[in-house]
Amino acid sequence: MTAVRAAWVCPIDRPPIRNGIVDVEAGRISGIRDQESGSGDQQVRDLGRVVILPGLVNAHTHLELSWLRGRVPPADRFTEWVAALLAVRRPDQAMTPDQAALIPDAIRELRATGTVAVGDISNSLATVAPMRDAGLGGVVFHELLGFRERDGALVDATRGQRAQAAAAGARVSLAPHAPYSTSVELFRAIRAEVSASAVPIMSVHLGESPEEVELLERGSGPWRRMLERMGAWRDDWEVPGCGPVQFLDRHGVLDARTLVVHGTQFDDAALARVAEIGATLVACPRSNRWVGVGDPPVARFYAAGVEVAVGTDSLASVDDLNLFAELHALRRLAPSVPARRLLESATLTGARALGLDAELGTLTAGKRADLVAVTLPDAVTDVEEYLVSGITPSQIQPLNL
Repeated sequence: MTAVRAAWVCPIDRPPIRNGIVDVEAGRISGIRDQESGSGDQQVRDLGRVVILPGLVNAHTHLELSWLRGRVPPADRFTEWVAALLAVRRPDQAMTPDQAALIPDAIRELRATGTVAVGDISNSLATVAPMRDAGLGGVVFHELLGFRERDGALVDATRGQRAQAAAAGARVSLAPHAPYSTSVELFRAIRAEVSASAVPIMSVHLGESPEEVELLERGSGPWRRMLERMGAWRDDWEVPGCGPVQFLDRHGVLDARTLVVHGTQFDDAALARVAEIGATLVACPRSNRWVGVGDPPVARFYAAGVEVAVGTDSLASVDDLNLFAELHALRRLAPSVPARRLLESATLTGARALGLDAELGTLTAGKRADLVAVTLPDAVTDVEEYLVSGITPSQIQPLNL
């Protein structure tokens, strides 16, 4: 048995404990208490002026894009950013060994800044082995796209890749990319495949940009022009005449095991429906600003009763993978939301969305002791508020207990 003491222990599902102790046995939490509770003859390792909290869950990453760090500059409009991305990385371009070699570096960055599990989007499944080797948990979502797809053939053709990844120990599911890149037929095929799978969790980019909304509501705008230039447009596509949530809901794609990523353009009706369905909305505020879609309406997410998780997105659209920096962005956008709710989004809600809440997300007896310690200045008394104020990598210490 191991016991560690900290100036504060932040369980997430209850108020912080001053001068708290976390007891760990065989890699699992056996209890938390304050130091006055007594521990018999047990020796306690004192970590000093730190706060201990559960390891963070980054619910939306693209680790295979880590080689794009610094290569795609910020843009004023989303389609401009996409055009710059495609100029560097063609959709049909296989990863080179040098590019793949940067995935482990990105995983080390995640671990060093307190992340213990991810919802990773992968076109190639190249992230499966590096995640396994590093002990990084989560779900790898095999992303499929094809606006011209007219059936589920692509799902069938790639099933072997996912089976091989699962045999290697990964929790693998599917992710239709977005409404502007994925046909209704492919959406339906993916939904059916996911619902019948061992990991019935799906991720989809939705409501990210004004251009997406214009395409769905009117069938016009920059996205249509881009699809036409790429030869990806289909003349038999029927304009939905509605918003992104209504569009996928109409086709039975969304359910409580869906991670809806971004939601920057969601109106109140869309948020109410997401909350009713029970889907989890993954906010990636720093990426949203980078790619030119604006700031997400974070306060409205919470006010609507939506389950909110947090993601960094990829290193093509953020400077780093520090989820504490994402929490700082959320605090800036939603100063009235309690700090504990923001912290819950980066821990328990993300874990629940990925089917990992029995193991991660709170400091609860029986859960894995995947913990992180954050150094505190002497003057801090509101530790939850401090944790969303902008924690730097030098303050973060993953705990291996």
